[in-house]
Amino acid sequence: MTLRLAASQLDLSRFLKPGDRIVFGQACGEPTALVQALIEQGEAIGGLHAFIATSFSGLFTPESARAFRLSSMGAIGALRSMTKANALDVIPVHVSQIACLIEAGIMPCDVAMIQVSPADAQGNHSCGLISDYVRAAVDKARLVIAEVNEQVPYVPGETIPGALIDVAVHVSRAPVEVAPAKIGPTDEAIARHCAEFIGDGAVLQTGVGAVPDAILRLLHDRRDLGVHSGMLGDGLVDLAEAGVLTNARKEIDRGVSINGALIGTRRLYDWAAHNPAIRMAPSSYTHGVKPIIQLTRLVTINSALEVDITGQVNAEQSGATYLGGTGGQVDFVRAGSRVPGGASLIVLASTAKGGTLSKIVPALSGPVTTARTEVDVIVTEYGAAQLKGQTLAERAKRLVAIAHPDFREDLSRTAHEIEKRGF
Repeated sequence: MTLRLAASQLDLSRFLKPGDRIVFGQACGEPTALVQALIEQGEAIGGLHAFIATSFSGLFTPESARAFRLSSMGAIGALRSMTKANALDVIPVHVSQIACLIEAGIMPCDVAMIQVSPADAQGNHSCGLISDYVRAAVDKARLVIAEVNEQVPYVPGETIPGALIDVAVHVSRAPVEVAPAKIGPTDEAIARHCAEFIGDGAVLQTGVGAVPDAILRLLHDRRDLGVHSGMLGDGLVDLAEAGVLTNARKEIDRGVSINGALIGTRRLYDWAAHNPAIRMAPSSYTHGVKPIIQLTRLVTINSALEVDITGQVNAEQSGATYLGGTGGQVDFVRAGSRVPGGASLIVLASTAKGGTLSKIVPALSGPVTTARTEVDVIVTEYGAAQLKGQTLAERAKRLVAIAHPDFREDLSRTAHEIEKRGF
């Protein structure tokens, strides 16, 4: 039987054991009332560990998280402050792997702390703003504590039956919002090159941020676009309201946008509420090989911190500074580059630090997130370099051409060495 409480009544010491491993719902589905409770009460319990894939709430800081040890798949969102303070344990893992690792017990989950919508007439709660690995955590956990938030929309798709919830904490508080990023001239230039790969009937996978939003603004003259993505932002609403987003030509899930996380503002959340044109799905479906490979004309759009001159992609770390994460990039890069009529775009500005640092480099300063064997197209504000099937020498030549002009001479020297050697 589910125990129902108000947030003020929640005493975690009644439910948690010292050393418990906790898995939080992530992104805008973060259960902020439960996070705050753990911050305030966790130290008295002792030895707690928690995992959250991304966080935008700002609740996790080196000071607040002293009550437990926090791990994540990267420094995404507001978690960057944690890596700067060496207070975050980073697990290199693709989004498609997280649920599997939870199910196998490799990423332990004693307690699932999640956020859900109020229940429907059948007693089922919508996962609301995040599906992803939530159900895997619920199924594995000894204890499920759910923040039942009156302000979380009931979005069609994956649900959590009330019978699976051990403790329901009822709240009414605005869920986490992520405002649209400011779009600058560089973002617009990158977007124009990306838009050339997106024709009528294309199926889109993209993240959130200035470049994705800039791309979506350029697609209002397209017809019958579709979506199969791990996350979506407010730009989706503009496409839907313009009549461009119909999902009419998809081989599967026709007429429905498939998504794993809603990351945006109340405008997006209100649009998604009880909307049959969208379905929230677990990562096994949003990032799974079998569903994705059925989608022709799939165009995937992902970002990078830097790309080396042969096409290796680093989306995680710059020197000793951890800035990003593995995320779902590799899952979608592999799919977009393989399906008929598809394309996989890795986007980045050509420079960083006010133009003093090239992001097309002779050698990466951090790990290889996506191998050069997987990479299809690299896009900067100077153009798109199609790398798939090209020799190392040709790749280097094409990447030099889309680097910032100030750095092309130095990069050309490295490219010339590759051409002489053949590798």
